[in-house]
Amino acid sequence: MTIIGVAGGTASGKTTFVTEVLKGFDPQNVGLIAQDAYYKDNSHLTFEQRCLLNYDHPQAIDFDLMVTQIKALKQGQSIDQPVYDYKIHNRTSDNTRIAPKAVFIVEGILVLHHKALRDLMDIKIFVDAPGDQRLMRRMKRDMQERGRDLTEVMERYNDTLKPMHEAFIEPSKAHADIVVLSHQKNPQAVALVQTYIKAHIASPNNSVL
Repeated sequence: MTIIGVAGGTASGKTTFVTEVLKGFDPQNVGLIAQDAYYKDNSHLTFEQRCLLNYDHPQAIDFDLMVTQIKALKQGQSIDQPVYDYKIHNRTSDNTRIAPKAVFIVEGILVLHHKALRDLMDIKIFVDAPGDQRLMRRMKRDMQERGRDLTEVMERYNDTLKPMHEAFIEPSKAHADIVVLSHQKNPQAVALVQTYIKAHIASPNNSVL
């Protein structure tokens, strides 16, 4: 099994890049593991308390579970991935069943920060974008898709997103094998990763075990 890590700042264009890379591949062969599914369960806190948590700090992510489940996939075992709801700032009671595949893309802002997770990756990619562009994308996404208002988005950007990016996400770029500039068209980068995936799917040594 081949693991491709894709990291980058919030609203840097990671999801768009991954979506382009996945086009044309059979979901039976290539899958996605999103860091956002692994926010810790905070059911013991009230909604108001959960709203105050720093979700861009590494401590907000259950990396132990994430690493354990990816290792299980590499061993040929299916997993029950948590389901996270941004509107309630918490996991739901549902799970997503994921079976082993030849290739998985592991995507999230901090996936290159965490060493144990990074060590499972065969290739590491960082999607980069200017801060002002990321802010505008984040504002649009949070207001349209996650039910946040402008004041909440701006306060969160200044209080947590920007300092967490500078402390944890930007330094993780040093671990990347490839840096993709998302504010430019990058068909070559997409094609490069697709070629890499195709080669590993075709390899007789790259089974789901």
